[in-house]
Amino acid sequence: MAVEGGGTLSEIYQNAKKVLLIARDGVERLERLESSTSNGRLDSPELSFKVKKDISQIQSLCAEMDRLWRSIAAKPQRDLWKRKVELVAEEAESLKQSLDRYFSRNQRRMREAQERAELLGRANGESAHILRIFDEEAQAMQSVQNSKRMLQESLSTGTAILSKYSEQRERLKNAQRKALDVLNTVGLSNSVLRLIERRNRVDRWIKYMGMLITLAVLYFLVTWNR
Repeated sequence: MAVEGGGTLSEIYQNAKKVLLIARDGVERLERLESSTSNGRLDSPELSFKVKKDISQIQSLCAEMDRLWRSIAAKPQRDLWKRKVELVAEEAESLKQSLDRYFSRNQRRMREAQERAELLGRANGESAHILRIFDEEAQAMQSVQNSKRMLQESLSTGTAILSKYSEQRERLKNAQRKALDVLNTVGLSNSVLRLIERRNRVDRWIKYMGMLITLAVLYFLVTWNR
């Protein structure tokens, strides 16, 4: 668009003004895009790159015009062109500063978005860790409930066994009394009676051993479930 390194001062000036209008419009478009975008991110990197390139071109044209106006012989005309070139250079510098501030805001927003993503990732990780803890505690509570139920069943079984032993003991006593009555009636000898009594003692020891074994099994079950 511009004639760099060639052309008259007037031609270069006109080209610089055209590029200046294009660059100003580009900066305004970027700012409107920034304010209208919900997340404030740069959605048109091509536009920002073109604006930056246009501003660089204007500065290059200003450097060329600065060289040319100095060679003008007439002082009034030279002062006029000096002021024109300075105005173009000042506006180009203003656009450059606006673009730099835009880039700075965009970089800050991108950095904040990245930090939020990292914080969210860590928060999700901590939530998963807490859920795992709750799940482990729930499993432990379920295990305790199962152990408690097994213990209650074991105690119920032991109580039923002891009750059966008690019933059998009463039946054995009744049978013993009946047998003694019968033996006394028929007049059996004392040796037979002693034999019967010895057998009764053996049965009694068997009964006691069975009760002890049952109690030991119950104690083992209670200790194991703890």
